[in-house]
Amino acid sequence: MGERRLVVGLGPVPPASVEPTLGDGVEFRPEPTPEDLARAEGAIVRAAVPVGEEQLAAMPRLRVLARTGVGTDLVDLDAAARRGIPVAVTPGSNTHAVAEGAFAHLLHLVKRLAPLTELVRGGGWAERASIPVGDLEGATLGIVGYGRIGRRVRELAAAFGMDVLAYDPVAEVPDEIRTERLEDLLGAADAVTLHLPLLERTRHLIDAAALGRMREGAFLVNVSRGGLVDEDAALAALESGRLAGLGLDAFDPEPARPHPLYRHPATVLTPHVMGLSARAAEATFVQAAEAVRAVFDGGAPAATAR
Repeated sequence: MGERRLVVGLGPVPPASVEPTLGDGVEFRPEPTPEDLARAEGAIVRAAVPVGEEQLAAMPRLRVLARTGVGTDLVDLDAAARRGIPVAVTPGSNTHAVAEGAFAHLLHLVKRLAPLTELVRGGGWAERASIPVGDLEGATLGIVGYGRIGRRVRELAAAFGMDVLAYDPVAEVPDEIRTERLEDLLGAADAVTLHLPLLERTRHLIDAAALGRMREGAFLVNVSRGGLVDEDAALAALESGRLAGLGLDAFDPEPARPHPLYRHPATVLTPHVMGLSARAAEATFVQAAEAVRAVFDGGAPAATAR
């Protein structure tokens, strides 16, 4: 019997989640040595792990790189392309989880859960009227980015009785909710959620000028990529009252470094985990393993970064 093909995990990848899909003819190493990297024909890569020239050079036999999730801003796609290595992604595996995460943040902010929790803990029941609670029903939600997650956010918004506007510079948006310009959406929405990839043209898409176009007292939620929001500008918008609340599941950089924004009481912060529910994480790992298996079987991944 010949040597089994080797697949390595770059970042935490549970063997039990990928080995059944990879199959008996494949060996998986979750904590690869340099020798393992030199032998590896496949790699399953977590979101926070950078893969550039140096990492690719350490894996000269690599045939496929499967990224858990869809963001590839930490992967040198040009370097992979020069080596003929497809970079697989796993779209759809965490769509529902991320969309739910957006609403978890939004509800936390609109319903004032953090200050009300502290009020009860501090014995301040009699002062409960001093913390007004908002509503989603009848409010207008602006969805920036109308891919899988943006479409699911629209479905959830409908369940809450919200009106919806959407903007996407590339994807098709239904006529009844489409805004041609981002500034039109920002000026009309009571809350805005972000669902775009981080590209050069989208970095700091939400800057001081964009925040200045938002409604006074609006809410902003980013469960996509940290670089979409200028955090200094967001802090200024919170302090001025332009923003009533900010929810972040994505930061720039990651791990997040200390920033005065994160200490503001009108923020809700989670460490880029809204797409990592137990069900979503398992689906992501299985889909990544399927991409590797497809290449080993002479085919191509179901979805690639390019």
